[in-house]
Amino acid sequence: MTQSGRRPLVAGNWKMNGTRASIQVVETIRDRLSQELAGRIDVLICPPATLISSCVAASAGSPIAIGGQNLHARESGAFTGSISAEMLADLGAKYVIVGHSERRAYHHETDDGVHAKALGARRAGLCGIICVGETIEEREQGRALDIVRAQLAIGLPKGAKATDTVIAYEPVWAIGSGRTPTPRDIAEVHASLREMLDKLVGDEAQKIRILYGGSVKPGNAKELLSVDNVDGALVGGASLVAEDFLGICAAYA
Repeated sequence: MTQSGRRPLVAGNWKMNGTRASIQVVETIRDRLSQELAGRIDVLICPPATLISSCVAASAGSPIAIGGQNLHARESGAFTGSISAEMLADLGAKYVIVGHSERRAYHHETDDGVHAKALGARRAGLCGIICVGETIEEREQGRALDIVRAQLAIGLPKGAKATDTVIAYEPVWAIGSGRTPTPRDIAEVHASLREMLDKLVGDEAQKIRILYGGSVKPGNAKELLSVDNVDGALVGGASLVAEDFLGICAAYA
């Protein structure tokens, strides 16, 4: 547990990477994750939809949860190429990422769309990881806090609870760039998000986890994950390498 009492979550987002051979990454993490560490944190891997079923099978009986990277807001219908929350749940997924910056940038997802998807995740019993984050231009203009608070205010469904919602702060300019904000910058944003959560959901705000994401690596994980109001990490590239992902998890050892 963190000092706040919130149980840390270390989540890996594989993005559009991985084939059936990549299942060995899940198996390695499963075999090398110590019982002691597993007792302290939640561990999640979000592979491509093509691998969810296989990853669920590979992680069976272990503390590792499997999640999706995206979903359609509707339960079913004529939406070729889309996948619903119910389909993800049917495969054994427990979480789903909602509104990642790459979805916002490349697929023009809006805050209203994120809200609808988060409701869809809740409908199917999944925990939605709602992503927020500013661009480098927005940060340089001094608008970072305004941007992430607005994204949260619109995207977060009414009545959100810690059991069905996680927030992930990912500064867009840090994702995959090797650049990271300072611990002071991260603390400022996370504190602002916690304050906004308090306005939106009241007492439940102190239970909802806020993850940090953006070039998290074994070498900087301990420093970043010790920042106030940081309740874990949403890991990109490093989650594709079992040793690196385990090294990030070990920040809580």
